[in-house]
Amino acid sequence: MTGRWCGGEAKALMAALALAGITGMYLRQVRQAGILGFLGYVLFAAGYLLMFGIEVVAAAVLPVLAPTAPGYVADVLAVAFGGTAIHGIGGMQTVIAVSSVGYLAGGCLFGIALFRARVLARWASALLAAGTVATVALAVLPESFNRPLAVPTGVALIGLGISLWRARPATGSDNSAPPTVEHAAAQ
Repeated sequence: MTGRWCGGEAKALMAALALAGITGMYLRQVRQAGILGFLGYVLFAAGYLLMFGIEVVAAAVLPVLAPTAPGYVADVLAVAFGGTAIHGIGGMQTVIAVSSVGYLAGGCLFGIALFRARVLARWASALLAAGTVATVALAVLPESFNRPLAVPTGVALIGLGISLWRARPATGSDNSAPPTVEHAAAQ
């Protein structure tokens, strides 16, 4: 390594920060999110956790293997970018596939659950669901679309993070919203 960050290290940091962020989002509205929120969170978190592991391997292990096993490195990279391996790559094939499914299905379900919970910004929740599902298009689009298709999900996570940061802590034992003026007048 030459002292500058490579894409794998930056993506590993992004995955770690996203994992921390979605955990905070889930914990803030655990009751309102229900089983759909739990399932979405678990899948999304698994996708990000596996993405973190893949990027650590890409940044720390593959460069060391490149001189002695260039075919293996090329095959891992091919699969990571949606291609096909010529030779077997062992468990990396499964890890990459499970990471993709966790990210896609988890992001969609988690976004829907956040939208339905009505605790954090609904526009960002809808964008999260749509943005993660939109990455399916990368299977048929050129590699140059990788970064632009990540923008909606990034904007959604930023919006949800700001919404989480600005959300008032719940009062009392239930996490419901404070009574409205109409509710107070009715009592």
